[in-house]
Amino acid sequence: MTASKHSPNSLRHHFLVASPYLADPRFHGGVIYLCEHSDEGAFGLMINQPLQIHLGEILEQLDMSGGELDLPVYSGGPVEPERGFVLHPPGTSWQNTAKVTDEVLLTTSRDVLSAIGKNNGPDEFLVALGYSGWSEGQLEEELGSNAWLTCPATTDLLFRTPWGDRYRAVLELIGIDLNQLSDSIGHA
Repeated sequence: MTASKHSPNSLRHHFLVASPYLADPRFHGGVIYLCEHSDEGAFGLMINQPLQIHLGEILEQLDMSGGELDLPVYSGGPVEPERGFVLHPPGTSWQNTAKVTDEVLLTTSRDVLSAIGKNNGPDEFLVALGYSGWSEGQLEEELGSNAWLTCPATTDLLFRTPWGDRYRAVLELIGIDLNQLSDSIGHA
């Protein structure tokens, strides 16, 4: 993640949800938090698709404390699913941390996981494996074809809303009532 070439139209610190027009089933019902969006492309993490592994299992695999932690680990996206990411608020400094906003940081180093396992980590965090990425102009093209709905992100939704409620909560932020959506969109 770099701080270069941010345009006033950047969707950094926004949520994306797939519209019915997005053909890729991997993102159906998914909420993506955009960590980076510049002229060079976009990078985000899906925040509501938990994997079948919990954080304690990952910490045990890494020979770290915290094997009892029964917290979800999310599928951040289909790109590099073996790579880990931790979203968290500012506080302690970690080895490989990038600032998304003043309220959200992204860390990719093991030291944050070790601290979480020892109960010395950030108070709030979200752990994901893999990421969602777009090359230069790709996200803009998908937005132009109505594949995604967007809205500004909130840390409350990111860190404090249960994962099963995030999709509905983002749609509500956009102004869409999930109960009003029809499976037969576009059909008379």
